[in-house]
Amino acid sequence: MAAHPTPTPGLARLDDALGRHGTLAALLERVQESRRRLDRLRPLLPPGLAPEVRAGPLDDKRWVLLVGSAATAAKLRHLVPDLQAAAAERGENQPIKVRVLPR
Repeated sequence: MAAHPTPTPGLARLDDALGRHGTLAALLERVQESRRRLDRLRPLLPPGLAPEVRAGPLDDKRWVLLVGSAATAAKLRHLVPDLQAAAAERGENQPIKVRVLPR
């Protein structure tokens, strides 16, 4: 059984503080949900592409996946219909958008 990583003390305090503030707690929950969604869909990504994709903003209108280059974005956009279908099977119906992170 693998050990869980030790949380960074400053980060643990930040998570606690965010969790106690209503608006910030909601933001933290959306960030965590975005990461969980990407974790569930990551097996559908080609091995070379998967490490390049980051979970981005999630709201009622869309879910954004972030990448580092236009070439990676183009490759990922070809997979969006399959990712969207897999997400919809879980009741996650927000359109998936791909955005390139600014340098």
